[in-house]
Amino acid sequence: MMNKTVEEAKRYVNNAKDLLREKAGKENGVYQERKYVRLAGHSAYLGVLLALDRLLGVRSGRRKSVEWYQEQLRKTDRKLLDSFNSAYDTLHLAMGYDGNISAGVSADGITTAESIINWVETRTAEA
Repeated sequence: MMNKTVEEAKRYVNNAKDLLREKAGKENGVYQERKYVRLAGHSAYLGVLLALDRLLGVRSGRRKSVEWYQEQLRKTDRKLLDSFNSAYDTLHLAMGYDGNISAGVSADGITTAESIINWVETRTAEA
C-alpha cells in the first residue's frame, strides 16, 4: 500500500515537471505562463503531502494544517522538517500562490519535493 502511495506522490511531481516543461514556456530562465507555474507548484506540493500523510498515518480526505505537519516532523526528523518548510515556502507559497516565474525557484522546489518523497519511500521500506 505504501509503494502505491509513494508512486502516486511521484506522479504528482512528474505532472508538475510536465506542466513546467510543456506549458509554462521557459525563456532565459524565466517562465512565461504564471498559470502553469502555479499549477505545477500545487501539484508538487500535493505530492509531498500525500507521501507525508502516509508516513504520518493521516487518512485520505483529512488534511491537516501546515503547523500540524511541522509539529509531527519536528518529532520525526529535523532535517525532514527543514525540507518540508522549504517545500512549503517554495512549492506552496512562491509557486502555488505567487506564481514565481523564476525557473531556478521551480527547479529547487521540485528537487526538494523529490528528496522528501524519496526519504519517505526509504523510511517506509524499512518499516
